[in-house]
Amino acid sequence: MANKSKNRGRCTTGGSHSSSSRSASGTSSAGRAPHGFKHAKSLGQNFLNDQNVIDDIVEGSEIDEQTLVVEIGPGEGALTTELIEAAGYVIAIELDDRLIPILRTKFALHDNFEVIHEDILKVDIKSIVDESIRAHGLTKTRIVGNLPYYITTPIITKLIESKARFESLTVMMQKEVGDRIAADPGTKLAGAITYAVHYRCTVDKVCDVSRESFYPVPKVDSVVLRLNMRDELAVLVNDENNFFRCIKAGFSMRRKTLLNSLQALDDVNKDVIKHALESANIDPSRRAETLTMEEFAELSNSIWKE
Repeated sequence: MANKSKNRGRCTTGGSHSSSSRSASGTSSAGRAPHGFKHAKSLGQNFLNDQNVIDDIVEGSEIDEQTLVVEIGPGEGALTTELIEAAGYVIAIELDDRLIPILRTKFALHDNFEVIHEDILKVDIKSIVDESIRAHGLTKTRIVGNLPYYITTPIITKLIESKARFESLTVMMQKEVGDRIAADPGTKLAGAITYAVHYRCTVDKVCDVSRESFYPVPKVDSVVLRLNMRDELAVLVNDENNFFRCIKAGFSMRRKTLLNSLQALDDVNKDVIKHALESANIDPSRRAETLTMEEFAELSNSIWKE
């Protein structure tokens, strides 16, 4: 079932916000980093320095003193400062070893903060959450982060497919990617990531963010989305792996019909695909982005019958 994204839409930040705001880490909007820090292009580092956006992320994440927050890529700690004030405990996961001593020094007086030097794509997020919830007596977990543009989809996919117990994932990403994630399945903007996210989550838009809200200034604007984990999955499927294989194949040749694109399933012959489309009452000349979540579920169940 397609679930409409809700748009809080409270702030659309622009250059005027960026020019007047100051990062909690003491960085001016002119883009000079403290500690003589030089940003690593290879890590996709564009640090947020707009206090208006920071406030919106914290509010939009629905954090309180009973919340464990896992922050992905804290950078120099501008958002971290506000998360520490709002949450019961904050665990920051940072890959750049140059930032670890900066963060530990900056938040040394806070007993509700720790930083883990690790790659979010490799870390055992379930163990971190389970152990921290028990250790600090907290009741819920929310993940927050400003995601590197080049690995946004792998990070989101890993987190929502993990068995970690968390209520929501509030993340900053490039607007083009965010618009695709927030799109309803079965609409023009939909892509494979749309179905992957909406299968497990509902999507709320927190706010749009101007490129001038970062340093260094990136070439594109961003958006903040909150992905809320569903209590029940959007549809029932016989096999999740095959369900997502079907979706991936459907989008493998975006301008092709389903009958053609589904032939990317190299272990399924064309006759089986034709029969499955007929059984699911789906016109073989349709394209993947026109299918609802329910139709993809029915199609995958028809291709791989129990």
